[in-house]
Amino acid sequence: MGLAVQEREIVVPGETLASGMDQLPGAGTYREKENIYASRLGIVYLDGRAVKVIPLSGVYVPKLGDTIVCKVIDITLNGWRLDTNSAYSAMLTLKDATSDYISRGADLTQYYALNDYVVCKVVNVTSQMLVDVSMREPGLKKLVGGRVVKVNTNKVPRIIGKKGSMVSMIKQATGCRIVVGQNGLVWLSGDMDNEFLALEAIRLIEQNSHHAGLTGTIKSFLEEKTGKKIVEVEHHE
Repeated sequence: MGLAVQEREIVVPGETLASGMDQLPGAGTYREKENIYASRLGIVYLDGRAVKVIPLSGVYVPKLGDTIVCKVIDITLNGWRLDTNSAYSAMLTLKDATSDYISRGADLTQYYALNDYVVCKVVNVTSQMLVDVSMREPGLKKLVGGRVVKVNTNKVPRIIGKKGSMVSMIKQATGCRIVVGQNGLVWLSGDMDNEFLALEAIRLIEQNSHHAGLTGTIKSFLEEKTGKKIVEVEHHE
């Protein structure tokens, strides 16, 4: 009896949130007999005895293990504060930023300056939503040049595709380097026309993410736009 989920947990429609009569159904939930269920995809919040589900609608909540694209918004004595495209900023400490020895009082902007973009990994999220990130893994780096665009975080899995199939197809067609952050920020780097085409393809995925046969739709779109034959990727629908 009682709560079946943790506060701030992400739940899907139909998921059991609580059993018994101690809790009350709030916004985004409904009661059936003894149980309260989620009526939408969202994040669990407790408001007194009421259980609510706040819709995600593209809002990112940092989770352990996520690879995210962030902007440097502050430089402290101990490292860098990053905008995670969410309600919570993240801290990149000196030890998580580089294997170099950094002496006290060193100019940290030689590594990352204000407004730089980086791709990093979430390594700690406390119950108070203090977020720590690391750059100490392959592929985690400063993103130089290119452009950063926002997408709906709910659509990120579709943009990446199964085992990276969708984003690989866009890279193949446009020649762009692309990093898709799980926080809904995407970095694109190529010549202007190809960056624009990659962005067009990403917006098309966002608009049609619920459609079956999406891989085929995007493949046809890219082939038509580039005049290139795109090698059929595995793991499509």
